[in-house]
Amino acid sequence: MTYRAPVADMLFALENAGGLWAARDEGLYAELDSETIAAILEEAGAFASGELAPLNLAGDREGCRLEGGAVTTPAGWAGAYQRWAAAGWNGVLAGEAHGGQGLPTAVWALTSELWSQGSMAFGLCPLLTQGAIEALERHASDELKAAYLDKLVAGTWTATMNLTEPQAGSDLALLRARADRAGDGSYRIFGSKIFITYGEHDMAENIVHLVLARLPDAPEGTRGISLFLVPKFLPNADGTPGERNDVVCAGLEEKLGIHGSPTCTMAYGEGGGAVGFLVGEEHRGLACMFTMMNNARLAVGLQGVAVAERATQHALAYAHERRQGKAADEPGPAPIVAHPDVRRMLLTMKALTAASRGICYRAAVELDRGRFLENTGEAKAAQERASLLIPIAKAFGTDVGCEVASLGVQVFGGMGFVEETGAAQFLRDARIAPIYEGTNGIQAIDLVTRKLPLSGGETVRGVIADLRGVASRAAEANAPGFGAAAHRLDDALDALEDATAWLSAPDRSSAHALAGATPYLRLFGLAAGGAALVEEALAARRSGDARAEARAALARFFAENLAVAARGLATSVMEGADALSGADVEAALAL
Repeated sequence: MTYRAPVADMLFALENAGGLWAARDEGLYAELDSETIAAILEEAGAFASGELAPLNLAGDREGCRLEGGAVTTPAGWAGAYQRWAAAGWNGVLAGEAHGGQGLPTAVWALTSELWSQGSMAFGLCPLLTQGAIEALERHASDELKAAYLDKLVAGTWTATMNLTEPQAGSDLALLRARADRAGDGSYRIFGSKIFITYGEHDMAENIVHLVLARLPDAPEGTRGISLFLVPKFLPNADGTPGERNDVVCAGLEEKLGIHGSPTCTMAYGEGGGAVGFLVGEEHRGLACMFTMMNNARLAVGLQGVAVAERATQHALAYAHERRQGKAADEPGPAPIVAHPDVRRMLLTMKALTAASRGICYRAAVELDRGRFLENTGEAKAAQERASLLIPIAKAFGTDVGCEVASLGVQVFGGMGFVEETGAAQFLRDARIAPIYEGTNGIQAIDLVTRKLPLSGGETVRGVIADLRGVASRAAEANAPGFGAAAHRLDDALDALEDATAWLSAPDRSSAHALAGATPYLRLFGLAAGGAALVEEALAARRSGDARAEARAALARFFAENLAVAARGLATSVMEGADALSGADVEAALAL
């Protein structure tokens, strides 16, 4: 079934739910009008639909192969990547000093979503390279920047992040990879890393690994971790790849999904030590690594949105074609889209996809405010709003990806469980996103413990006040097509305020806060997502948009059918902790 890059819907969401228009009133994006952004997105959408989407199913079926330490990606993968890099897409966000285009985060975010719409497995490679570019731009020495950034920005070389080890998982304090000082300013790296996406492949001429490791005199815990750049090939003086470094791919994971993306076990130093170069300061590696986390987590949230978009398009097309059962005003077997339960599933898919997209775009625009606003106070406030929204964007977006892909299988019925229809691949691919780049449970804990206290709680109160303003404008509009959307959004925001106040109470125990973190994040996602859809519906009504009635219908459905879960989630936040502890719970969990 044909995939269509939804560029017009994406741009509309960016301008309205994402707040691009409001940011432009503040002086941002002055040199980037809607026509220019649309032209960029049209080109990106054409590449996603014309080049990447045709490779998606074949890449899933063929997968990657490891032979003699070398990984071969699926047929067509390398050529598509090289055409993608030659078109300049790897440099969208990177600074102009090293050949990048220096475009706003918001534009990069939308292109990133499009690559994952075309093929999530393909889109992972540039996501990681962009993260490395950010880390090097911020923390690397001038010598490292000169040697590596131009190649990375051009996409001639790709990059990885090497964090996880078999015994560590998400607990980086348990890392064992070792770095020894070589005496010439370089280091020798020893150890192994697992789950390294694109750790080895045949798409680019060199791979640059960013590796977390400990020096012999490092303090215990996360304060003793340093960050090192370890290239697959050590560059020659002229910048070409030279001698092979002591790093090899020792294994390739057999995964549930994203088969076109090689997930590698990397071995460092088995031949005497991999040559590495310090990024930033010794024992300060996590600070360097975390500079790229906001964009990386936003991009992963958009992977969830992207897979949800593909699954929704796929299911909608099938529902209009497949005839089964009888419906009113339909002679004989009716298209299944006419049946109320199928309509409920399809509307849920569309509404969740659009709602999570709006949250992600809002986070991207806030990141741009933090980057570009000249007033330092306003820039700091924007950065804090972005920091609050990022865990919601990542976790809610990726949860939505799984939920929507699962509904897509259900719409297909038995044929959805059969691989040839393609519906199952979306579900398999989507399932990794709630796990990596910080599991969604970790995102919820980050939201509750680190983001709610920002500026003494003023950041979260300000964001909720903004959402409340959307509900007020909807009530004032009093448009019949909105149904009870304004009232239901207000109810959801009441629940969010209650749960926020409860979590923020000075005497709240950490155990109770942690127990309520995941339902709280879901609650926040429903309230913010509902507001995003209402914002789009209001904007469409004001502008006379041809799809104004459809946008109002989607906002109404979300508010009346999905956002109504908010009060139950707030109850879970405030009253559910005790059900997670005690002797009876220990007994229930006993093997």
